[in-house]
Amino acid sequence: MALRRKRADRDNHDRWLISYADFITLLFAFFVVMYSISSVNDGKYEVLGQALGSAFGMSVVHSSESGAIRLSEQQIYFKSIIDRRNARLAKKQRKLNERMQALVKKLNQAMAPFVKSGQMSVSKTSRGVMLDINASTLFAIGEASLARRAKKALAEIAKLLVDGEQSIEVEGYTDDQPISTSIYPSNWELSSARASSVVRLFIEQGIAAKRLTVVGSADNNPVLSNASKAGRARNRRVTVTVLATQRGSVPQQSDNESMGLISSGNAN
Repeated sequence: MALRRKRADRDNHDRWLISYADFITLLFAFFVVMYSISSVNDGKYEVLGQALGSAFGMSVVHSSESGAIRLSEQQIYFKSIIDRRNARLAKKQRKLNERMQALVKKLNQAMAPFVKSGQMSVSKTSRGVMLDINASTLFAIGEASLARRAKKALAEIAKLLVDGEQSIEVEGYTDDQPISTSIYPSNWELSSARASSVVRLFIEQGIAAKRLTVVGSADNNPVLSNASKAGRARNRRVTVTVLATQRGSVPQQSDNESMGLISSGNAN
């Protein structure tokens, strides 16, 4: 029995038409979708806005005449709440600024002899009101016990701070000359002890302990170079900062309203 010879397949040169037709179909579908998106149906848009408003407790009202979106009653209500809250915060911040300015004035008046002699300075910074005190005014050389005159001056300062609610940061600084004693192994201990002495006196004068913070910075953050005797004397200091930052308020820009200068003072 003779076998039938298999017929050779012929190449189909028109197969590209299938891919081309698919591409044209997809391109047509793409343009239809783009057209449907660009043509906004006002009725359907309002239905969508109401549906979203129901889901989130507010409604969006679309004006077909102007194309604008009007606030609904719910949105107006919540906006009024936010506006009142912002107004309260702004009013609170204004009152705080007024208190800070008044505190600067009172401190300058109370410490006038020290400010005039260059032993203290009062300034308003972005952090609050800062009282910068030359360490020679408060302590003997290498010591952290307050001098009698210093106690009287700090008691006057405490009277102006006792009724406030702001936090108070007391920070001690030294120069870069090393110290090594049985009580103060380094400048870290000395700067911390000096700041602590001021804080203890403030507490004795009635300032709430929870408002106070002690910071010992040793010879960090010098205001002048330690290469000279005058610079080292300037860097030995204690700063008392009444902090102005409150929760929910925006930090103020620094205006650096310096009210006095600290002199080089005596070595201590």
